[in-house]
Amino acid sequence: MLWYKSWLETRSRFLIGLALLICSAAASVLTYPTVQKLLLTMPPMDLGGELGKRVQEATILASTFRGYIWSHVFGQNLIQLWTIFAVILGTGGLLSQISGGGGLFTLSLPVSRRELLAVRAAAGLAELLILALVPALVIPLLSPAIGQSYSLGDTLVHALCLFVAGAVFFNFSFLLSTVFSDIWRPLLLALCAAAVLALADQFVDGLSRYSVIGAMSGERYFRGGGLPWPGLFVSVALSAAMLYGAIINLARRDF
Repeated sequence: MLWYKSWLETRSRFLIGLALLICSAAASVLTYPTVQKLLLTMPPMDLGGELGKRVQEATILASTFRGYIWSHVFGQNLIQLWTIFAVILGTGGLLSQISGGGGLFTLSLPVSRRELLAVRAAAGLAELLILALVPALVIPLLSPAIGQSYSLGDTLVHALCLFVAGAVFFNFSFLLSTVFSDIWRPLLLALCAAAVLALADQFVDGLSRYSVIGAMSGERYFRGGGLPWPGLFVSVALSAAMLYGAIINLARRDF
């Protein structure tokens, strides 16, 4: 019953996210031939400095299908859109329902608050796993339509890195939802945290090895360095700590 209740509370957000992520992945694959044509007609540019270096690297990556998929999908579009829905799925919950006049039925159920929160978190994480796997699988399935191929193994690795590391943002908004009684403050604070981490990952040298964002994109794996274990371990530790904090917060609440 608790699982079904959690599904009813989040199904609209989950289904909208799934549709958007699938469409985004499909569009990225289908537009690759156009990107190739643009690269062939693009005149050589020598911008110099950091900007020139980034433009050159992006051009080199887009020249191969594997590089294009990693830089455009797993490094940008998919990771950004997935993070937004991870935060959205993490917001809400029992505290916001009670403050809005609901949630009394849930509290009257013969289960502990710990169990209520555990089921809500597990249901949200299961939905996020689907949001990571299904859009990613669109890439190898749709690639033959444009005369390309993409490794199923690479797809699964990137999807799992996205889920394991990105769960931090779900758990952060989940934790904030046991602190604030509205949905907007957890939503905005978690999105701001994601933006700050993304900027830090871009401009702080050496941070990507241990950062959540670096682990989500799987850059180390893409470049042949194996799985981003340091970033994944940091992400799992942060997620566990935030889930524990959420349980403690809700257990101490006096409703």
